[in-house]
Amino acid sequence: MDLSHPTTLLLPAGIAALVGWRLYSRVKRMVGRQRLSKVRPWLTLGLFPLLVALLLVGSLSHPYVALALVGGVGAGSVLGSYGLRLTKFEQTPLGLFYTPNVHLGIALSALFIARVGYRAAQLYFAPGPLQEGSTAFARSPLTLLIFGTLAGYYIAYAIGLLRWRRRVTLAGPAAVSEQHGDA
Repeated sequence: MDLSHPTTLLLPAGIAALVGWRLYSRVKRMVGRQRLSKVRPWLTLGLFPLLVALLLVGSLSHPYVALALVGGVGAGSVLGSYGLRLTKFEQTPLGLFYTPNVHLGIALSALFIARVGYRAAQLYFAPGPLQEGSTAFARSPLTLLIFGTLAGYYIAYAIGLLRWRRRVTLAGPAAVSEQHGDA
């Protein structure tokens, strides 16, 4: 990697810092019971589809990479639906709460963190000047498959949380408790 220009590392370092911060905060929140936020699912539904669309547009010149991203989103959607079935939903006088399946969420996050770390190390330790540039990171089918899986999971999970909130607000507390077997 050519380190003669300090700006060469700014984009990858910035992306790594952003991804690391988001993953850390997401894994931290997945450890236990969470209050259902009115904003967070909507942010997830805004951010992840946008990232997927940008990566998809950027990978259209490499169809196998685009296919890996789309396949990952599909697999993640299935895992998100499965994760919702494992989630414990609660309606209390203090608000709406849910407890996600810790193992599934942490496994997906750890897989993505490991892949990002591997790719970053690959780029950093490449001998000589880096020929492919920082865009090579987003052209790896395995990286985009894993990112797509994580994005699909979070999108499906956010949709499930919003649907559950809608059901709760429309049906009332008694119907929801009976539906989830909490009563």
